[in-house]
Amino acid sequence: MKNQWMNILIGSVRVKAQGKGVERLLNACVRNDIVIWNVKKHSDHIVTFFIKLSDVKRLRIVARKSECKLYFVGKTGFPFFCKKALSNTGFLLGICLFFVIVFLLSNMTWGIEIKGAKPETEYRIWKELKRMGIEKGAFQFLVDDPETIQKKLTDRIDAITWVGVEWKGTTLYFRVVEKEQPEEPKKIGAQHLVAKKKAIITDMFVEEGQPLVSVHDHVTKGQLLVSGIIGKEGQTKLVPARGKIFGETWYKSTVVLPLDATFRVLTGKYMEKHYIKIGNISLPVWGWEKPKFTNYEINVQKRPFRFWKWDLPLYYERVIFRETAEVKRSYTWEEAFAKAKELAREELKEKLPDDASIKGEKVLHQTKENGKVVVELHYQVIENIAIPQPIVQGD
Repeated sequence: MKNQWMNILIGSVRVKAQGKGVERLLNACVRNDIVIWNVKKHSDHIVTFFIKLSDVKRLRIVARKSECKLYFVGKTGFPFFCKKALSNTGFLLGICLFFVIVFLLSNMTWGIEIKGAKPETEYRIWKELKRMGIEKGAFQFLVDDPETIQKKLTDRIDAITWVGVEWKGTTLYFRVVEKEQPEEPKKIGAQHLVAKKKAIITDMFVEEGQPLVSVHDHVTKGQLLVSGIIGKEGQTKLVPARGKIFGETWYKSTVVLPLDATFRVLTGKYMEKHYIKIGNISLPVWGWEKPKFTNYEINVQKRPFRFWKWDLPLYYERVIFRETAEVKRSYTWEEAFAKAKELAREELKEKLPDDASIKGEKVLHQTKENGKVVVELHYQVIENIAIPQPIVQGD
């Protein structure tokens, strides 16, 4: 037989045939499609050969029509191994228990490494991980996926700018990038301070340099505010002009807000389904009911099972169904106008630097068109308008 692996899988039997006409017996086996191999003739009346376990009954029928007696002198293959194992229950249970223990240990968290964090930040990370159920001994497929862990840590710990999360075997690695502390001021060369936009000067604080404007002066974009050249004629020197020149500047903002809008929100209700996935086949292990929600969104988390250090082609899949609801929002004209003003102010604040402030606002135009409110506003803003301009030799 060429396919020895198949013989091992289905089982084979070594047969001893004794009597007159053993050759006729072998020929009868071939005529009846009984596959035989490794035929050995020990004498004129004794021959041994192998057959498949499934052909034993057919061989007995053929042998009854011959003058030979059959003796089964050997058996090999998986069916006989299973039969022997079943007769030795303790040994079989021991093997099964061994594989179960190795499988469970391969899918547990045995190490957590945090690098790049200061001691106080690392302590906060450990507390958050414990709160999320991530600690040594936790099953990998019962904790959040790396992307979710990353998001939760960055949201809850303000000292973290970025954190990388990666599974390597049974160890969870964290690479932390903390927020940078303010750096010491860099040494700067000689420079002027000029206006970055048109404004009316409202306040001045000059640390170094020669002021060339005063409060209430109108200035244009690019106009020199503080000179980096100080001293009398013939005795001048160059310095890095520094300071803040606050001026009143002007902004326009247009906001369009629908009076009626429909959007979806999460209600907070959810249900889960858990599967063992092999290729494209999903075997449910928990949560057999269909979602009771009419509208929902689906979140799928997939995690491979491991055995020792290898990823198996076997996955644990967690599917979360979160109920959504359609919410209709309607504004009156007055509510829409007030909301539009609020949105415009918030949008402007995002554009302004931290030391800027809104002095006043004025509605230039407001109208209702096609179920929408259109509001155009004018803002008066107090902000630092000074920006540096390097002094080029020869100025």
